[in-house]
Amino acid sequence: MNPISKLRASMLLTLATVISISTLLLMAVLIFVLPSSNLDFLLTASLGIVFVFHIFQWLLGPKIIDLAYNVKPLPTKYGWIKEIVDGISAKAGIPKPPEPVLADIPVPNAFAYGNFISGYKVAVTKGLISKFPKEEVEAVIGHELGHVKHRDVELMMIVSIIPALILWIGRSLMLAGWFGGGEDESEASLLPLIGVSLIVISFLFNFMILYISRLREYYADSHSALVVPDGARKLQRALARILVVSGEFKRYAPQALAGSSKFKTLMISDPETGVDLHGFTSIEEVVEWIKSRPKLMPTDFFSTHPDPAKRLRFLDKLARNTQ
Repeated sequence: MNPISKLRASMLLTLATVISISTLLLMAVLIFVLPSSNLDFLLTASLGIVFVFHIFQWLLGPKIIDLAYNVKPLPTKYGWIKEIVDGISAKAGIPKPPEPVLADIPVPNAFAYGNFISGYKVAVTKGLISKFPKEEVEAVIGHELGHVKHRDVELMMIVSIIPALILWIGRSLMLAGWFGGGEDESEASLLPLIGVSLIVISFLFNFMILYISRLREYYADSHSALVVPDGARKLQRALARILVVSGEFKRYAPQALAGSSKFKTLMISDPETGVDLHGFTSIEEVVEWIKSRPKLMPTDFFSTHPDPAKRLRFLDKLARNTQ
């Protein structure tokens, strides 16, 4: 099985596991808690509040991101960015190319965002397009257009509802038990235990959501490798260069780095993950050094992005598979 097929299988299996377990939990609450209690309105309100909050966040999110990263229309001198976006979109079968915009921050990075009302956008930072070779910017844009093609904004919003919903129901049941929400004393004593159990389960679900997020980053990497000529190698170089520059910001300008990390889950690379390297004469040497590490981060278990060393090695597999 090739790397992309394995990746798709992992994503489908993880999504199926999350959806099936959460469905069983919710059914258990509906079958064993609601019929014997007076909590119908409380749990129904929990469902409504969580869904409304996430939809509201999804609709307003693009405006918030625009303000957070000082996003502005792409200046005329960067018209080549639009050409890249339009060209890759046509090749990838994206019917309406996203709008390329400029995020006025010095840290090199990129992200895709938007919805059907605001439209979809691909933002490149000033630090990326002013310092990186065009071929590496092209590979980064190929990655971001992968997120658009795969509908990752909508997918991550939907799966993030699950732990939030379980958490809200758990808290509601816990509080209801403490304040006598059950119909009898034994039920009132049982509700807090059920509530705490659901809260713990929601915490565990968040690790599965982070794992899905890391898989989506790999999947977007594979999109760049497939649609951009020599995309895997170009993306390796871009990611390595982002790590080096982020390491410099971490050391010399931590305030700028903190400002770029507000919505780091959107970024192609976590701005807070950088390397402090000296003595290398080329970016290829940096790429090989990163790939030689077992890991660059102590653990990626708590991260929205894959460990950079694993990610660059995965791109090696893609390069071999697409030759």
